[in-house]
Amino acid sequence: MRVILKSGALLFVFTVVSIFFVSLTQIKTKDIIIYNEKQLLIQRLGELVSGYSNDILLDKYSKTLKLHGILQNINIYPVKKNHQIFSYLIEHTYPNGYNGDIRLLTGVGIDKKLLGVRVIMHKETPGLGDKIELKKSNWIEQFFGLSLLNPVKKNWKVKRDGGIFDTFTGATITPRAIVTATYQVLELLNEPCILSKKPCN
Repeated sequence: MRVILKSGALLFVFTVVSIFFVSLTQIKTKDIIIYNEKQLLIQRLGELVSGYSNDILLDKYSKTLKLHGILQNINIYPVKKNHQIFSYLIEHTYPNGYNGDIRLLTGVGIDKKLLGVRVIMHKETPGLGDKIELKKSNWIEQFFGLSLLNPVKKNWKVKRDGGIFDTFTGATITPRAIVTATYQVLELLNEPCILSKKPCN
């Protein structure tokens, strides 16, 4: 009986110690992940805008609304110079990538023309769908200067679907997702309340 109790006690102690170290590792890893995600976001912000004078991250505000067919939290970053907003950066999630969610940052000027689109997070196939990353390809730069009416709606598609946007060899779903997501954000920005800090009715 003593042997059984001793073994049970040792097993219990081992389990508690293991749980402690696993939890500690998770906490440390979580902090590192959050830090890395913030640094990546700062990098993407800098790729889309420059010459601003405000703290973009500090001025961020969020809204919960339906976008890309899902209820989601979008982050809006007003970009200012001399206390005047000259553009906005919208952080949002498109749920229908080839391998799931694609987290995007879409920049627009106050004239609603695109400053560009950048990918913050994705799970697309390495060597194929990951060409939406600027470090892998310049494909995503083709959105600069476009707007809701330029091109017209029927052309907001990849060439394979009759639109004007290029794809890349072996991958159509991922480019299609980015094109669709970008157009839908531009549609959303037609709603006057979206860029306001006040809630939409």
